Amino acid sequence: MDTGHTELSIGEYLRERLMPVEGAIPRIPGIEMYGNSVPAGSVGGDLFEYINFQQRYDLDARTGQALSLSREFLDPLPPGLPPRNSVDDHVEWLKSRPDYRPEMEAAYREARSSEQVRVAEALHELYSTAGVLLVDAQGHGLISAKIASTVHDTFHAFMLSELDHHGRTTPELFENINLRLAHSVTARNALAISEGDSAREIATMLYGEVHPYGYFRFVNFGHPPPLVFSAESQKFVELDKDRMVQFLPLGLQIPANHPDRKRYFSMRFRPRPANSSDVAEITLISPGDILFLYTDGVYDGSNAEDRRRLEAVMRERYEESAKDICNALLEHATQEDDRLRQIGEEERIDDKTVFIIKRGNEPLL
Repeated sequence: MDTGHTELSIGEYLRERLMPVEGAIPRIPGIEMYGNSVPAGSVGGDLFEYINFQQRYDLDARTGQALSLSREFLDPLPPGLPPRNSVDDHVEWLKSRPDYRPEMEAAYREARSSEQVRVAEALHELYSTAGVLLVDAQGHGLISAKIASTVHDTFHAFMLSELDHHGRTTPELFENINLRLAHSVTARNALAISEGDSAREIATMLYGEVHPYGYFRFVNFGHPPPLVFSAESQKFVELDKDRMVQFLPLGLQIPANHPDRKRYFSMRFRPRPANSSDVAEITLISPGDILFLYTDGVYDGSNAEDRRRLEAVMRERYEESAKDICNALLEHATQEDDRLRQIGEEERIDDKTVFIIKRGNEPLL
């Protein structure tokens, strides 16, 4: 039966869900941002997304829930009633143990109550915070788009848990995504894939959070590092790379102390899990400064001549809006594709994503 709706192909479906709409762009005081993506084919392996915390999550309701739980956790469970929450359930377990003492319940309830107060405080900070997620799955086409979609879905599933338990993102979220893309020993053995086989799902990921005053904190799994264009000097500034930790792409490296490390293949074990010291920081110091995020279809982060060409585009367009700067850089990258075709190197053409974060010229309050 004809319902009047045109069915999307799998490529169109993945293309739509990997592209955000402009209505999702967060509004941060004194900050302008815009991103766009151009696939190498009908669909690609690049993903970028604005994480508009106020639009995506009911921060008022979540804060109210956290404060309500902080009070409820302190109240002893009336006799004869079933557990109301996880604290009641744990206290029942405590009481079943031979070493139980009444003061243990009070101490536990106090600790869990204070956790919820901290969650509420962290949620309040999200009113003036915006996230940005960039993913670049190896290759371009349906398989790459499916890998990027997997990272997208995993990210958002874990984000719900993060907000419930912490009120913010933590390094544990990214370690869980990293594990999600790792190859299990069991699956490899079942498929008779050798450990040296290079066929695997590989994706880079950069997730960052934008705060007022041009403050950007991010984690990086194998992604090309951000660039900062100074409006004052009209060039890219050199960043302290020693302070910008970059892990291997997702799924390639498991922490040595992870309890499931023997269940997955790892190129080599990482000494420890990611922690807060691995979250890099960049500050847009002056009005007009621009943070430039990208995928390797635009710039691989290493070629000096490519960097000079991008810098020239920035120098010409840096006074324009974030949207116009983004589109100018994508147009430049697309023109580079034409040059690759002319010299017979079409295989180097890849999906392209640009994300621009620009500090406004007006004074920040």
